[in-house]
Amino acid sequence: MDKSLVTGLMIGAVVAVGATAFAGLKMMHKSPEYAEVVKVTPLTKTIHTPRQDCHDETVTHQAPVKDEHQVMGTVAGAVIGGVIGHQIGGGTGRQIATVAGAAGGGYAGNRIQKNLQDKDTYTTTEQKCATVYDSSEKRTGYEVRYRLNGQEATVKMDHDPGERIPVRDGQLVLEEAAAPAKSG
Repeated sequence: MDKSLVTGLMIGAVVAVGATAFAGLKMMHKSPEYAEVVKVTPLTKTIHTPRQDCHDETVTHQAPVKDEHQVMGTVAGAVIGGVIGHQIGGGTGRQIATVAGAAGGGYAGNRIQKNLQDKDTYTTTEQKCATVYDSSEKRTGYEVRYRLNGQEATVKMDHDPGERIPVRDGQLVLEEAAAPAKSG
């Protein structure tokens, strides 16, 4: 073999091995294109929405009283008590019995009329309303744990990134990629 051919082959082999080593070295120092997603946790916020809750309720009312001081019952009781007391005894005893009967009858008539008035009620159906709050959960974003260059960190995002997050110039690309426009 010719010496120059062997020299040329040797130089070519050295250049090829060197170029391959240089390319491999460059590939080793190349920054990753994606960060690996380790965990995604949805972030939520509780929303309280007010609404009216109404129902019908039976309500008992006191009937209006025409004789607040039970005068009619007192007078009627006194007259009846006095008549009954007058039937008892004779002479001075009859007068004392009449007065006592009138006093007792007046008190009894007053109490009877009061009891009757207290029991004089009527019922109505009224609508009762109250403000109640319904609770619901609203998603506000995602807490994303990722691994990049062997280091783990957390970032908040407005969307679920899936299994990986794009990296450009060593920085995470957090915006969601715009979908290509559909041609019609």
